[in-house]
Amino acid sequence: MSGFGWRGRLGPAVPMAPAARVDRFEIFFDLVFVFSFFIITRATARDFSGGALLHALLVLAVLWWSWVVHSVVAARIRLGEGFVPVLMTVGMAALFTFALSLPQAFQDVRGAAGPIVAAISYIVVRLVHVQLYLHAVRDSPKERRQFRRFLPEMAGSTLLLLAAALIPPAMHDSDAAPLVRDGLWALVVLLQYTTGQLTGTWTGELASAEHWTERYDLILIIALGESVISVGVGSNLIGQPPSPAAVAAAVLGIFFTAALWWAHYDMIGPSARIALHAAQDGPRITMARDAYAYCYLPMIAGIILFALGAEDIVGGITNPQVPNWKPATGPAVPLLFGGVILYLCGNMLFQLRTLRTLSWTRVSAVGLLAVCIPLAERLPALGALALLTAICVGMVAAEVVIFEEGRTALHRLILAERASHEAHEAAYRARWHEPTDPDEGE
Repeated sequence: MSGFGWRGRLGPAVPMAPAARVDRFEIFFDLVFVFSFFIITRATARDFSGGALLHALLVLAVLWWSWVVHSVVAARIRLGEGFVPVLMTVGMAALFTFALSLPQAFQDVRGAAGPIVAAISYIVVRLVHVQLYLHAVRDSPKERRQFRRFLPEMAGSTLLLLAAALIPPAMHDSDAAPLVRDGLWALVVLLQYTTGQLTGTWTGELASAEHWTERYDLILIIALGESVISVGVGSNLIGQPPSPAAVAAAVLGIFFTAALWWAHYDMIGPSARIALHAAQDGPRITMARDAYAYCYLPMIAGIILFALGAEDIVGGITNPQVPNWKPATGPAVPLLFGGVILYLCGNMLFQLRTLRTLSWTRVSAVGLLAVCIPLAERLPALGALALLTAICVGMVAAEVVIFEEGRTALHRLILAERASHEAHEAAYRARWHEPTDPDEGE
């Protein structure tokens, strides 16, 4: 792109290279998603009920779809180069506004400001992604035709969200108004995820498998980190004196979260990354869609659910007015254990899609977590947290021992690749230390 317009001054969009990695602007953009996950957790915890949980999952599904579209755009052009950061900043502002409106999106339908703000913000985010993607495929008639198959989904999603904001208030306090609103949000989710499967792949190529896998791995780490923040802030752990029970709860919370990190990033995630690199053309694109865009959603949802349960349990443990021997009340234990089960089930689906294997250790852990829920509800709150931590840590410890040979070979391969990559980078940068040739005539 050339000229004297703002695009010309900022520079052109740069296509994604085969070995490209995630750049810093993309991580900066992820800060908005951190806030969005935090808002979902906080809004649900503030007034927890079955309806609030349903709303949280609906909002998460719609938010995750915008992330998927974002990742498709980022797979075609570098988001931190040329004029692209300007448009992405507009998208960030719209996404931030969308997150701010979420606590009011399902409030009393007579006050429709929250739903309208959410709908308009979402439209702006989608329009930014559309403009960038069309620019990326401007020289590919085939991909432009392929993109047009997704226009009904984009138009339908935005119209349904606008309808969810405008129709219920016009129903004049009818008891059916909340059902209509929830049904329209559910139709948005159904439309988006069925379109992704029925109309084929979003893009004609996936230039950098490395960028794609790293992008999704980072957002999963962000979600895990957000769960730690939610537990610490929501349970008022920071505002309480460091009693032995509070310290124990904090340590257990970190241990089981680290175990869930280990469950994905020690063997499954790196092996799936290699599998995606090995796949080519259509199989690579469908694997990227199925494993990352779809299987990551239950993992993210599981993280939010166990963060809600852990927050409630840790809040009771740190409350000086609640005896330490008292079991957790309400849905805290089912949420805690159920969230971890959902996370592991999503991870097993991911493993099955990318590696075509299933670890019996994961299946056993999920079964053990399920049968231990009634027991955990009768244990003191700290005991329930300790039981969950023991199962999660025990699972990853067993895998380290049982799969030692394969795990060692995998990590040796990864380290060799990393060393080769770092040596190549060091050789390139060594040229910066070479003296520059003097200009002619000096």
